[in-house]
Amino acid sequence: MIIARRIIAEIDRRGLQPGDRLPAEKLMLDEYQVGRGTLREALRYLELSGAISLKPGPGGGPTVEKPDASHLMNSLGLVLQFEGAPFSTIVEARVGLEPPMARLAAERITDEQRVLLAESVAKMGENLRDLEVFLETNKAFHDVVAWASGNALFGLLIDAVDGIFAGVTLGVEYPAQRRARVHEAHTAVLDAIVAGDPDAAEEAMRAHVLELATYLRKKFPDALAKPITWDAML
Repeated sequence: MIIARRIIAEIDRRGLQPGDRLPAEKLMLDEYQVGRGTLREALRYLELSGAISLKPGPGGGPTVEKPDASHLMNSLGLVLQFEGAPFSTIVEARVGLEPPMARLAAERITDEQRVLLAESVAKMGENLRDLEVFLETNKAFHDVVAWASGNALFGLLIDAVDGIFAGVTLGVEYPAQRRARVHEAHTAVLDAIVAGDPDAAEEAMRAHVLELATYLRKKFPDALAKPITWDAML
């Protein structure tokens, strides 16, 4: 771990970007004054963390990468399993987290994000009979709002918890009436964010996630009571 942290510190010091190559093994052994086994374990740890990739053969070696939400998802899922946490944990967390995300988004959203948000709402409205499109646009909407908050932790958290849900079959259904209600809620959040009204955006998102949480608790209590398991996410 000490060597892994030193490698990351060196990446930062040199301003290396994804795709940049790290020094050859021999040079790193000289630099860090450790055995080959220790260095390789450190590099393997960084590879599993998503910080580098290891390419074998001539011309290969360690290359800088950028960790994404999938690495947070795996770590979070593993920790939640050992805590014995049910899926209701994620639903409750989203109720607490997403309203302030929407507030910040109303203050910080970029023009590009505004377009993406509007497109997700429009596409959902045009395809309410298509469950696959509904799920795709629903995920996209919440993802854009989270990243539009300007807070990377919010963006990564929503990506991670979406990944936990996406990897598991919970049997949750979204009939036509529910899809239409979700679209109405997304439209209200969109309008408030576009208008630059933080109070209205926060309240619209709170109403949306509370309504969804109530629906899930009422219709699918057994699904929410299921414990989160790491193997089901793979």
